[in-house]
Amino acid sequence: MVVDPEHASVSGRKRTQRPQRTHVQVADELRTRIRSGVLRPGQRMPTQAKLADEFGVERGAVRQALRILQSEHLLTNVSKGSPATVAPVPGPEAALVPAGPGAPPMPTTAALAPRIATAFAVPHVEIDALCLTSVSLTLAIGEPLRRIHAGELKPAKVDVRVLLPSRDIDLAFPTPVDAPAEHGRLQRRWLAHRNAQGQVLRHNLLALRSSHGIDVHVTFRALPFTPPVKLYLLNGVEALFAYYTLTRREEEVDHEQLEMYDAEGTRSMLFAFEQGAGLRDTTFVEQSHLWFNALWETISSELVLTP
Repeated sequence: MVVDPEHASVSGRKRTQRPQRTHVQVADELRTRIRSGVLRPGQRMPTQAKLADEFGVERGAVRQALRILQSEHLLTNVSKGSPATVAPVPGPEAALVPAGPGAPPMPTTAALAPRIATAFAVPHVEIDALCLTSVSLTLAIGEPLRRIHAGELKPAKVDVRVLLPSRDIDLAFPTPVDAPAEHGRLQRRWLAHRNAQGQVLRHNLLALRSSHGIDVHVTFRALPFTPPVKLYLLNGVEALFAYYTLTRREEEVDHEQLEMYDAEGTRSMLFAFEQGAGLRDTTFVEQSHLWFNALWETISSELVLTP
């Protein structure tokens, strides 16, 4: 959305004449700047006051946006004081994350990107994912996209299928602790986040069609339940599994502090299973594919990433 400069206040205090962006939209724009290199690793962000003035929002919305990017490990040092800093790019040692039997479980932010990048090294990439918002997958896809643009990876075809909770259900989480009437507000916020992440994921992948001539297909379907776990299936040979562990925390929602039960999927510990690495691993990968396909072909429904 472009802000009409004619309606922008010089002082930054009066913004009633221009449309208000949500904190999710602010986070989406800043995320795009970070991933495109406009904001570079190690660079200090503009102050919250400057960002609030630029986007025509209150500082509370800016803080919420920055916290989203911090939870995605794109920013560090987010506070009410000094400006945040763009997080450094993971070093090459991240690509050496082990898989299979004996591999230690690691947080999603550390384990998923290098495994996704490895999956993109074959001519036909196939990725299936079941998750709550797809934020971890969207982040992880950034690494193989970077390597494709650098000429290091050259897949011919990419097929991605994603199962997400339906907008028509009452989510088990996030949910208010003591204010059931606020459940609707939390669900609307989750829905905006789910749609924004899915749109970014789809846009970034489909862009490979025009930029590199890659045959890309990205499909989303909706589940009639809140998944208590997350699952990533890579090229039919690897399964990455994690639990969504709920915590009780307080967060600002629409300028109010709200206590809720929620899970931070980016921090979920991923357990890796590899086909051919023993009977246990092979069986887990096979059964995970059967489970995913059963959900996809039976009780899931069409998902449209719109409000």
